[in-house]
Amino acid sequence: MNRKLMVAALVVCAAFGATNGARAQSLPSITVPPASTNTPYLLDSQRMIVRNSTGECWRTGYWSVELAQSTPVEGSEFPAGCICDKPLMPKAVCEPKPVAVVTPPPEPVAPPPAPVPTSQKVTIPADALFQFDKSALSASGKEKLTDFAEKVKTLNLEAVVAVGHTDRIGSEAYNQKLSERRAQSVKDFLVGQGVPADRVYIEGRGESQPVTGTDCQGKDNSKNKKLIECLAPDRRVIIEAVGSPR
Repeated sequence: MNRKLMVAALVVCAAFGATNGARAQSLPSITVPPASTNTPYLLDSQRMIVRNSTGECWRTGYWSVELAQSTPVEGSEFPAGCICDKPLMPKAVCEPKPVAVVTPPPEPVAPPPAPVPTSQKVTIPADALFQFDKSALSASGKEKLTDFAEKVKTLNLEAVVAVGHTDRIGSEAYNQKLSERRAQSVKDFLVGQGVPADRVYIEGRGESQPVTGTDCQGKDNSKNKKLIECLAPDRRVIIEAVGSPR
């Protein structure tokens, strides 16, 4: 977890600690076993998932559909994602397992296994979708998303999640808005290709999750060709489709 997320986590924990007793009367606790690491949701000192006053769970930077549906909850047969982000989870993961009814004779025939939900995650460099510092899709970007949309149409689609990221050039507030605009452009195009709008979810994370690490240290934040090229991996859009084969 980077420093910005750690600070946010501490602030959230302090705020929620003061109201924990009042909320406990209306919101069930969600406790994650100690063996789970890199959890997709913020935990308090008792390893309970922190929730706001409306019951929404606080995500961490590790959050993804795959991690949310694989994080166990003590005393529940369902993972944390089924409680915190059920609309994004494959239905088969969040529904009770069917119980076979035995009615002799004849002996019941076991139903065929349900299609196994699959998750396809694609990371597309933002420069392949947009020009630098732009949110309008380029011609090549439209081609890549058209190909992605065709693959999505082969699934019994549960959800598509598009997350935009930027590099550190520019202010934090500007980059947050830019990442959100880029994610919205991706959604608008996919919907235009026939992907149901109510199945497409977007999020912008700005410059908060760089992947270049310290590779570009020693260069200032002025907009120059060398820095732009060095920070290219940070400019990306991660698109994840969840569904089962038709």
